[in-house]
Amino acid sequence: MQDNLSEMFPIVDEEGNILDAATRGKCHDGSKLLHPVVHLHLFNSRGELYLQKRPEWKDIQPGKWDTSVGGHVDLGESVEQALLREVREELGVTEFVPVSVAHYVFESTRERELVFVYKTVYDGDISPTAELDGGRFWTLQEIKENIGKGIFTPNFESEFQRLESQLV
Repeated sequence: MQDNLSEMFPIVDEEGNILDAATRGKCHDGSKLLHPVVHLHLFNSRGELYLQKRPEWKDIQPGKWDTSVGGHVDLGESVEQALLREVREELGVTEFVPVSVAHYVFESTRERELVFVYKTVYDGDISPTAELDGGRFWTLQEIKENIGKGIFTPNFESEFQRLESQLV
């Protein structure tokens, strides 16, 4: 399995207004074209946060633990549609109530993303798909103890630290 580098993403300004379109490959090649993504932080009723393990075949941060759900907004798709699609595609979850937390620009050496962050509390079945290398619930203490040790994606670490008070 591998990412589809010809998949089309909208190019947006920092408010999410669509300016253009480009391929996944172009968005991830260091061009820094700003493209929208969705993140969902899925908590259970005990306050534990589900994290996904990124598979080794991913083009960005393979093998690291990451946000419960994360994915790109496809060209022609709304942020809300992308969120519902990604949660279904990655975790097999279709019935949840997303709460908008924030949006911000994330920049790495390879890409620039406009991240729309949501959270939910969910105690139903989770069935990680082949898009992931599994996942599990972590206590907030476990997460805090492991930040900076190279097991989480830098994006997850910065988002968790920046938004922790709004997430829990």
